[in-house]
Amino acid sequence: MTDSTNVSTAVDAVGATEIAGNVAQTDMSAWGMFLQADLMVKAVMLSLIMASIWTWAIIFDKTMRFKNIKQRSAKFESDFWSADALDGFYEKVKRRANHPYAIVFMAAMEEWFRSSKGTGRARLSGAGMKERMTQIMGVARNRELDELEKGLGFLATVGSSAPFIGLFGTVWGIMNSFQSIAVSKNTSLAVVAPGIAEALLATAIGLFAAIPAVIAYNKFNGELNKLAGRLEDFSVEFEALLSRQTELSAAA
Repeated sequence: MTDSTNVSTAVDAVGATEIAGNVAQTDMSAWGMFLQADLMVKAVMLSLIMASIWTWAIIFDKTMRFKNIKQRSAKFESDFWSADALDGFYEKVKRRANHPYAIVFMAAMEEWFRSSKGTGRARLSGAGMKERMTQIMGVARNRELDELEKGLGFLATVGSSAPFIGLFGTVWGIMNSFQSIAVSKNTSLAVVAPGIAEALLATAIGLFAAIPAVIAYNKFNGELNKLAGRLEDFSVEFEALLSRQTELSAAA
C-alpha cells in the first residue's frame, strides 16, 4: 500500500513538473500570446488593432484641423470687423478661402454680387433677398460642418462596439480553455492559464481601442457644436450688416 502511494505521488509530481515546465516555456508576452491564440481570437485582435490604428489617425487629423480652424477663424473675424469695405475684404479673402468662416462669407458675398447685378440695388432690401442670403449661408455652413463631421461616426462605432468585440474574443478563448480541460482531464489552473490570458488580451485590446475613441468623439463633437453655434452667430451678424449696407445703397 505504501509503495503504490509513493508511486502515485511520484507520478503526480512528475506530471506537475511537466505542466510547470510547459507553462514556463510558454511565451506570455503580448506578442507571444497573440501568436499562440486561436484563429478566431487572432481575427478579433487584428480587427481591433486595425480599428485602433484608424481611430488614432482620425484623432490626429481632427485635432490638427480643429486647431487650424480656430486659428484661422480668430484671424478672419479680427480682419473682417476691422475691414473698411466689404468689396476690398472680399477680394482679399477669395484667394485663400480655406476655412468655414471664409467659405460662408464668400458664398454670401457672391450671392450678393449676383443679386446686385441682376435686379438692381433698389430691390435688394426686400424679404426675398434676405431669404436668399439666409439659405446660401445655411447651405455653405452645413456643407462645411458635414465635412468636419466625417470620421466622427467611426469613432462612435468603435467606442460603442470595440469592448463587445473584445469580449466575444475573450468568451471564445475561454471556451477553448475549458475544452482543453475536458481533453486533458486536468483541472490545474496551469493548464488553462495561457489560454485564459490570451482570451483576456482580446478584451484589453478592445478597451484600448474603445476608450480613446469615446473620449475623442465627445471632444470633437463638442468642438463641432461650438463651431456650428459661432458660424450661426456670424451668419446672422453678417446678414444684418449686408442688409444695412443694401438699404444705405438703395437710399443713395
